[in-house]
Amino acid sequence: MESRQERHRKPKKERTSTKKAPLKVIGGLTLAAVACFAIGIGISHWSNQSKSTPDAESAASPVAVASPPTMKPTATASAQPTVKPSPEQTAKAIIASPVPTASDTSSARGGQVKLSFVGDVIMASKVEDILTQKGYDYPYLQVKDLLSKPDFTIANLETPITNRGTVQKKDYVYRSSPLALPPFKAAGFDIVNLANNHVMDYGPEGLQDTIDALDQEGIQHVGVGKGVEEAYKPVIVEKDGVKIAFFGFSRVVPEASWKAAAGHLGVAETYNYKPPVEAIEKAKASADLVVVMAHWGVERSDNPDKNQKDLAHRYIDAGADLVVGGHPHVMQGFEQYKGKWIAYSLGNFIFTTNDTPKTWETVIMEAACSKDKSCNIHLVPIITKSAQPAPMNFEDGAKLFERLTQISIGARVDNQGNVSKK
Repeated sequence: MESRQERHRKPKKERTSTKKAPLKVIGGLTLAAVACFAIGIGISHWSNQSKSTPDAESAASPVAVASPPTMKPTATASAQPTVKPSPEQTAKAIIASPVPTASDTSSARGGQVKLSFVGDVIMASKVEDILTQKGYDYPYLQVKDLLSKPDFTIANLETPITNRGTVQKKDYVYRSSPLALPPFKAAGFDIVNLANNHVMDYGPEGLQDTIDALDQEGIQHVGVGKGVEEAYKPVIVEKDGVKIAFFGFSRVVPEASWKAAAGHLGVAETYNYKPPVEAIEKAKASADLVVVMAHWGVERSDNPDKNQKDLAHRYIDAGADLVVGGHPHVMQGFEQYKGKWIAYSLGNFIFTTNDTPKTWETVIMEAACSKDKSCNIHLVPIITKSAQPAPMNFEDGAKLFERLTQISIGARVDNQGNVSKK
C-alpha cells in the first residue's frame, strides 16, 4: 500500500440522513412478507454478487439470488397458483429483513436495541483514487439499506480526516479528505472507534481535525481524547429504554507519543489492561449494555493471539456485554465467554486493494441486544473489493460461514449467518 499526499479540499456542509424508513410495498405485500413467501425458511441477507478480479474497479450491478425452494401455499395465500417473486423483488426483501430478535420477551424487559458493526474503514490511498472518479458515496451503493436499518451502526475509522498535519515516519500512512465524511454519515454510520494505529498518521493536528470533522457531521467517536480521562470515556446512547456505553481501545500503538496522557491528545491504549477495566467497571454501574471495540492482534492471522483472548476475557469479567475487534484485516472467529460474545476481528470493510483473497471477505455483524444484557448475533456475508462492499452470493457466503465455524472457539455459524455456541 502506497502513501500519497492528498489535494486540499474544503469540507462540505453537514448533511443529514433519515434512518429507519418504513418498508416499501411490492404488489400489495410488504418486503418482509415477500421474503418470507419467497424463501419460506430462515431469512438470510444474501444476494448474488459476482466476484471481480483483483484490483479491478467494481461497479454496481443488478443483484441476483439463488432460486428459492419450492414451498407449500400458506393458509393466507390466495386461490391463484403460487407466483415466484422476481429476483429483484426477492433480493430487496432479503436486504430489508429485520435484525434478529434477541429474545421473545425482550420488549417486556424494557426494549431491544439493534446494532450493526463493520470492520476497518479508510477513504485514502487507492480508495481515494476510486472515490474521486466515482463519487464519495460509491462505497455504500450496495449496502446502504443494511447500514441505515439498525438503531446504531458502528465502524473502526482507521484514518485521520484532515487536509493538514505532519506525516509520521511509519511504513503506511493514510489521510482521508473531509469530503468523504458527509456520504459516510448519510450511509448510516453513527459511531466510530478512533483507537487504532492510523488515526494519528498526520500527528495531533490531524487527529484534532478528525474529531472536529466528526463532531460537525454528528458522528460520535470513542478511543481518543486530551488526557486519560477523556480518552477512556465512553459514548453513551439510549434507545427504547436501553442505555449503551461504547468504548474504544488499541493494543497497536506505533509509538509512545500516540498514547493519551495528562494534557496530551492521544489514543486509549490497552497494553495495560487496568485503565480499560476500570473504565468498563465504572460504566457498568449506569449502563444497561457495555460494548468494547478493540484494535489488536496479528495482521492476516486467522486466529486471535493470547493477548486478544486475555484482554477480551478481562473486559467481560469487568462488565462488557459485547467485544468487537479489528486490525488483522482478515476475519477471525467468534467466542462466547460467560454468555457474552466476542468477535475477534471483522476484517476490512473499505480498505486498500490487495491480492490476498481473505482480505476481501468480511461481514456486517448485526447484534440484537436486550436490556437483560443478552445479544443475538447475525452475520451478513460481504465481499469487499475496489472500495465497494457488496453482499455475497449464497454459495460464497456459506463457504465463509463454514470457515468461520472452523476458526471460532466453541462457536458455529449456520448457513443463515446466525452465530451460536457449539
